[in-house]
Amino acid sequence: MSRRCDVCGRKPLTANNRSHSMIATKRKQFLNLQSKKIDGKKVKICTNCLKTMAKKTN
Repeated sequence: MSRRCDVCGRKPLTANNRSHSMIATKRKQFLNLQSKKIDGKKVKICTNCLKTMAKKTN
């Protein structure tokens, strides 16, 4: 199961965790994905796309 937006295709970013001694370990910054039904199909959509879609429908 991928953590990717079905609408825009955005995927997780990679970043560093920094300890007190500034040692860097890799980590991922995940998207805020929501499961929604759009046109009868269940899609995983990021909140950024949801906000844009709501804006365009009004």
